[in-house]
Amino acid sequence: MKKTKGIHHISAIVDHPQENIDFYTRVLGLRLVKRTVNLDDPGTYHFYFGDEKGTPGTIITFFPWPNAKYKGRIGGGQVGVTSYVIPFGAMRFWENRLKEFFIPYKKSARFGEQYLQFVDPHGLHLELVERNEGKQNEWSVDGITSEVAIKGFGGALLLSTDPERTSEMIYKVLGLDFVGEDDDYIRFRSLDDLGNIIDIKKDPVPQGRIGVGTVHHIAWRADEQMDQTQWKKLIESDGYQVTDVKDRHYFHSVYFREPGEILFEIATDVPGFLIDEPCDHLGEELKLPPQFKHLRGKIEAGLLPIEVPVAIKND
Repeated sequence: MKKTKGIHHISAIVDHPQENIDFYTRVLGLRLVKRTVNLDDPGTYHFYFGDEKGTPGTIITFFPWPNAKYKGRIGGGQVGVTSYVIPFGAMRFWENRLKEFFIPYKKSARFGEQYLQFVDPHGLHLELVERNEGKQNEWSVDGITSEVAIKGFGGALLLSTDPERTSEMIYKVLGLDFVGEDDDYIRFRSLDDLGNIIDIKKDPVPQGRIGVGTVHHIAWRADEQMDQTQWKKLIESDGYQVTDVKDRHYFHSVYFREPGEILFEIATDVPGFLIDEPCDHLGEELKLPPQFKHLRGKIEAGLLPIEVPVAIKND
């Protein structure tokens, strides 16, 4: 039975690009590892935030839609909450940091773990959880040391229009292990130390509406293209319609919609974000894939200007 290592990335839709950058770099201390454009809509930015290298399992990506006519609605067929892992003992630091930036939060519990839940400026639901697993994030900046920095994804809470069949897909097709269930959620776990815990709300949730403030899709890890080809064949053999392979420059992707209406992607770990920028300069320039390089002037003219805060490295 094939088993995915876990989450590769999560992609969401937000509003103003500068507000997006400021929150995820200044407040959460993530690194902007790549600024590029949506390959299906090159007039839209595509930002990637993660650890110091943009390691799979740490990457959240965004499509800013500053002129969107309506906001999305979080609901069935979506990731309802994106979870981040912090080191044990770091929760008090993050409570104080959220207070410092006047960000309301609440505490909750699932499966014996305590969560710090809050909302980003455009409506995405986020939470922090303490775990020993996962290496420390060496991108320690602006008062956020590696001892308290976000390591990467803890996982995701999925909202499904058909949670029983979504759970079956997660367990029987993607190969996550069953952990347990309570009155509200069922929990699964994948192989890696990050992006490995998936909670599914047990009650069906009315379908949400994609737009600003919602997650567009969640991507699962494949090692490389041969592994991805095997995943594609396996998923198709279970009766799902899977797209052709899409070259996303930093990884290759296939997409399919699972029975509970959530858009799933299988993305390769390679080639990664170092193919067009050295590690010390990730995210400093707008990078375009070869098919768009001759359009740089036109593309840049149509994008809102942004500034990436200069990270103050901790001593």
